[in-house]
Amino acid sequence: MATAHHDADTYYVPHSSRWPFVGSIALFVLMIGLVNWFNGSNAAYWIFLGGIAMLLFTLFRWFGDVIRESETGLYNGQVDVSFRQGMIWFIFSEVMFFAAFFGALFYIRHFTLPWISGEGHGALGNEFLWGGYTTGWPENGPANLGGAFETIHAFGLPLVNTMILLTSGLTITIAHHAMVAGQRSKVLFWLGATIALGLTFFGVQAYEYHHAWADLNLKISSGIYGATFYMLTGFHGLHVFLGTLMLIVVWFRVLKGHFTPEKHFGFEAVAWYCHFVDVVWLGLFLFVYVL
Repeated sequence: MATAHHDADTYYVPHSSRWPFVGSIALFVLMIGLVNWFNGSNAAYWIFLGGIAMLLFTLFRWFGDVIRESETGLYNGQVDVSFRQGMIWFIFSEVMFFAAFFGALFYIRHFTLPWISGEGHGALGNEFLWGGYTTGWPENGPANLGGAFETIHAFGLPLVNTMILLTSGLTITIAHHAMVAGQRSKVLFWLGATIALGLTFFGVQAYEYHHAWADLNLKISSGIYGATFYMLTGFHGLHVFLGTLMLIVVWFRVLKGHFTPEKHFGFEAVAWYCHFVDVVWLGLFLFVYVL
């Protein structure tokens, strides 16, 4: 691809772009559809899907513009630093996102449940609300919401998925070293292996959800445990799926000849994201499945 002439000392500022405006409309349509769908409107389901389609189209075209700008040599070292800082702050925001859910899980287990079962200072359960109620974990609340259920055994499918994610962290690291060494065919192979592992993880989790819902009666309505279980594992699964999509895009970019051993932040950013998702899963495996 031809390289455009650009002053290396000049920070590139893109021309006016329609994509922030189109993206805001897509998000507005998506949320209007989602809210009304949750409130019983059948037509809102299609509005929600329309918003999803608009958002995907926006992301596809917007990232396409960024890739073209990068490949035509419009970005200098300062822009690269900006991208890195932006990705660091994005991952930090994701850390805070999951920290909120882990914090909720901690608060429920160590404060809320003891209080309503009559333990400790500020206990309410036995005195005012649920006489004789005792609690444990996993828990579906004093009202036994959703009925009795069984939990997923930690050293079954969750352990399998843990090994899959840890292996994917290894394969993407090998791919990164191959990128630095300029071994493009090796990059494609190990990136492909990482993509296959990500899709396998997603498939195993889908099977686990079906087994939990149909055979163990573990549903999102299964009290406080069901809600936290599906909230934490579901959002993590979504992150795995999005990370796999990004890896697929990077794989095709490598196939087209994008990236060099010296300049490949698009690859690095996705690798950072995948390692972050792996670390989150280790926390999930320990605090949701094991403890």
